[in-house]
Amino acid sequence: MGYNFNAAEVYKIAVQIEENGKQFYEESQKKIDVPEVKSLFSELAKQEIEHKHRFESLMAQLPSESSTPTVWDPENELDRYIKMMADDHIFVADVKEQIAGIKDAKSALKMAIEFEKDSVLFFLSLEDAVTGKDQETIKILVKEEQAHLKRLTLELMKLK
Repeated sequence: MGYNFNAAEVYKIAVQIEENGKQFYEESQKKIDVPEVKSLFSELAKQEIEHKHRFESLMAQLPSESSTPTVWDPENELDRYIKMMADDHIFVADVKEQIAGIKDAKSALKMAIEFEKDSVLFFLSLEDAVTGKDQETIKILVKEEQAHLKRLTLELMKLK
């Protein structure tokens, strides 16, 4: 079954992605011994928190039509589906398992870059799920994730 998301649902996904990203960056810092990368991850964790709050605020300001369900969902399964999408595709839910795969600062940066790329692609695909002014708001999400991707890539280039 395919879903067309309304803007409120897209923001719920964004909030979950930002929460998962914060956890990833906070936990990754424990395995990184390069001060510059550790500092970058600390800053990105804080930005993920800021993004989460901003997206929650934007969601609260949406007009009622932006929260109108796009599918009949008597058992509220869409919320579970949204969480699953965010967990399975962006900053996977089991952060500790992902962190276990980090060997050094380079591998942490590479993993973060892949997650940020996934975030950008995910938000770009969701942009098609909304219409009108809501599409413009979704573009904000994309720009924020692109900024993270750029910073991570530049930091990885410094280590090479």
